[in-house]
Amino acid sequence: MELERFRRERGRTLKDVVNDALRRGLREMRVRQERKPFRTAGHDMGKFLVNVDNVAEAVAHADRENFK
Repeated sequence: MELERFRRERGRTLKDVVNDALRRGLREMRVRQERKPFRTAGHDMGKFLVNVDNVAEAVAHADRENFK
């Protein structure tokens, strides 16, 4: 158990180690971390010949099957 190893290495009680870990974790959770916005690149796929709102039709077309 990592907590027990940590406790032994520092000569502290398990209660003290757990309380310190909780305090540090909560403090870090309160700090708002900067996040980069997630962006995806667009790709021109040309003109669609099928209605892509109908997934089954689009898949059938991609698989070169007759649909309907």
